[in-house]
Amino acid sequence: MKKTKILLTEFVTHNVKRFILEKPLGYSFVPGQATDLAINQKGWRDKKHPFTFTSLNEDLVLEFIIKSYPQAEFPEHDGMTEKLHNLVPGDELLIGEPFGTINYRGPGVFIAGGAGITPFIAIFRELKKEGNLSGNKLIFSNKTKEDIILEPELRNLFGDNLVLTLTQEKVDGYENGRVSQDMLKKYLQDFSQNFYLCGPKVMVQELQKTLIDLGASITSLIFEK
Repeated sequence: MKKTKILLTEFVTHNVKRFILEKPLGYSFVPGQATDLAINQKGWRDKKHPFTFTSLNEDLVLEFIIKSYPQAEFPEHDGMTEKLHNLVPGDELLIGEPFGTINYRGPGVFIAGGAGITPFIAIFRELKKEGNLSGNKLIFSNKTKEDIILEPELRNLFGDNLVLTLTQEKVDGYENGRVSQDMLKKYLQDFSQNFYLCGPKVMVQELQKTLIDLGASITSLIFEK
């Protein structure tokens, strides 16, 4: 793994931070890919975890958008994201090689839950830059309005092709509830197109079954395997 340094951190929601890192010389990746990060401090160097690039490959720095999972609230987590959120510019991380299976295969419907939006962000930004975002739609599920990552940017990117749904809050202008078969039928007519899925494991598994029941082909479902 290569050394890199934190240049900037800032909150994008109450529990999600943007991290800007130095980009190692010659480092490259494809939108939708991830890499392993570890903290270059005693006791943390071997605790590597995967995170998705949200910057573009041609950018001079690397960007990651990372949600914190405090151990007091999420005992199944090992505390790395909580530790990351306490780091400051100048602290060092270790970065591995890019990997991942969420690659853009053409226009379709992106369905994300919570921090599962992150693999899609670089894809959206690349498509926008190339003028190829037209024909895509995003359905994004969160618990509450304050949990929505990069809402202004997503609204700017997708306009009327954005559906935001809240599972634990009712707010005017937002759908309420999980991404269900009824919700999909309300907003979609064509189930023969590509579907890009990312979010909690149970959500992705349920969506695969729901979409196939609605007529989608298993080969049109793109998700992290």
